[in-house]
Amino acid sequence: MKTIPICLAALLAAPTMAQVQPVGVTQPIVEACGGFSSSVVCVNKYAAVLPYHFNRSITSLQADYDFRNTTVSSAPTFSLLKQANFVVFDRQRGLDYLGGSPRWDFMFPIGDSVHEAPVYVPKLNLLYMSQLPPVNASPDGYLSQLVVNLNISPPTLSEYLPDPPIFAPNGGVYHNGLIYWASSGGFDNINGTEQRISIHTVDPMTNKSRVILNNYFGYYFNNMDDVTVYPPSGDLFFTDPDYPWFNGRVDTAPQLPTATYRFNPTTGAVFLVDDTIEQPNGIAFSPDGKTLYITETGALTGSIDPAVGPGTKHYNTTGRRSIYAFDVANNGTRISNKRAFYLAQDYIPDGLKVSREGLVLTASGHGLDVIDDMGQLLIRVQVNHTVSNFAFTGPDLKSLWLMGNKGISRVQWNITGQVSK
Repeated sequence: MKTIPICLAALLAAPTMAQVQPVGVTQPIVEACGGFSSSVVCVNKYAAVLPYHFNRSITSLQADYDFRNTTVSSAPTFSLLKQANFVVFDRQRGLDYLGGSPRWDFMFPIGDSVHEAPVYVPKLNLLYMSQLPPVNASPDGYLSQLVVNLNISPPTLSEYLPDPPIFAPNGGVYHNGLIYWASSGGFDNINGTEQRISIHTVDPMTNKSRVILNNYFGYYFNNMDDVTVYPPSGDLFFTDPDYPWFNGRVDTAPQLPTATYRFNPTTGAVFLVDDTIEQPNGIAFSPDGKTLYITETGALTGSIDPAVGPGTKHYNTTGRRSIYAFDVANNGTRISNKRAFYLAQDYIPDGLKVSREGLVLTASGHGLDVIDDMGQLLIRVQVNHTVSNFAFTGPDLKSLWLMGNKGISRVQWNITGQVSK
């Protein structure tokens, strides 16, 4: 008969042992910082090593689990994340960008439809935004958009209807006194008018709207999801994923491959910029105009088969949900050197802006990520509603309004928006 070594026999006979923890855990993992209340916390060393046992549930369309929802049984300070509005990952730079009195305020409760396309008009001190119909909902009743009046305290929210109306603006930018809205829905008849996926201008002084692009050599565009302007030339850059079909906001299946385009409003010419991203979404330029950022949200997708029909959106956390950077040259006409920049730590990187300081901001899940120009996460803003897009407002462009489903909120800090030209 074989003899079991004494040490092994003792191990087998012993009761359940305590979990052996990795040596590299930094304590505390999370702590209040900057002299603020619990609304601001710092995550030390990016929580690169967590004690066992930890687990983060997988996000779906029914439930969003961001980093603060990770369960870490042996780290009591980790629960501080759930109380915080500002999560700082780079202590020195993050606290500098928050400033002396960072503040987050929930401003307006709204419905479950997505709210997008925020455009701030400095001359009027008004913030315009859209309200999109829910998945597979009737388009009737969704021609009115929204406007926030920032001239009074507290600000007010009211409906806004340009003339003629614009259905489902999804992205927007302010340039040369005009609102440029990229609409993301199309039906033969919405309250007696045909609407197709288009780029519109709106004169905020007269409320008159005008279609400036609605087809690619006779084909309907898929989405015109987000739009930005390259100031030196005035050309518009826009992304064109498949989301209106996935969400049931069009009566025709996609006719074009997903892509990003450049549009010259003067000549009417449309140029292909990139067709390598599965679902291109947010788009923005760096302050010097030398870098173009585009978000990839292929993790949120669906079927484009007309036989299956619209409204088949689903989410897979292993799908693509990154930001890519491109070099810009030749007065914005040459886009090259695509490279991975940032992987969203929650849901998908949706709306996208670049601050005057060169920080890349992206809406993702129930919050907003602030990233430096090397792709390093500095700050996470956590809120109680989904965030699809956002806009800088105010005379110093240091107020940031966030909108999505079920809420509109405002951040006040030391990060500055780019001046519209």
